[in-house]
Amino acid sequence: MNIDEAICDGCGNCIPQCVEGALKIVKGKARIVKEDYCDGLGACLGRCPRGAISIVERETTPFDENAAQKHLKEIQIQRAKSQWPVKLNLVPVEASFLHNAHLLVAADCIPVALRSFHTTLLQRMTVLIGCPKFDDAEAYAEKLSQILRRNDVARVTIAHMEVPCCSGLWWVVDKAVHAAGKDIPVRRYVVTVAGEINEV
Repeated sequence: MNIDEAICDGCGNCIPQCVEGALKIVKGKARIVKEDYCDGLGACLGRCPRGAISIVERETTPFDENAAQKHLKEIQIQRAKSQWPVKLNLVPVEASFLHNAHLLVAADCIPVALRSFHTTLLQRMTVLIGCPKFDDAEAYAEKLSQILRRNDVARVTIAHMEVPCCSGLWWVVDKAVHAAGKDIPVRRYVVTVAGEINEV
């Protein structure tokens, strides 16, 4: 596999598709962590909107399934250890788990209202939760903009409830991304009171 860094914009769409964990965003570009973690099947190919990923024939280290599995376990252990705290107003601006992260900014009602939260949204993401109704939305926006400025965040996904007070979280993310001055892809999901999830 080859990644053309001149084309790659670091959107991170390829990262969740690599079940071996062979890809990572480094300094705003997708990179192969280690050649023997990549199985070469190309699950990430169709996920690059810019066409920066291609399969090429070249001499490389062969795929090592045992090494890839060990690598994935290390990632899971590291995430389990490092993903704390989760409240946006408590997370340190330069926490180690924010570097190269795909952030999920979620309303704190979402994990309860959406039964499939862990399988549909949380997988391989760093979560920040908050409530724009009961907390200071301006402070949230400032905190999140600092996080985005100081860390090489690959993408931001926002999830909030369909009720009007919860949509303030979208305002928080939008303001923070603009204030950070970075071109960070943002995906938005709305969860209904019936527990259904829709991408906006």
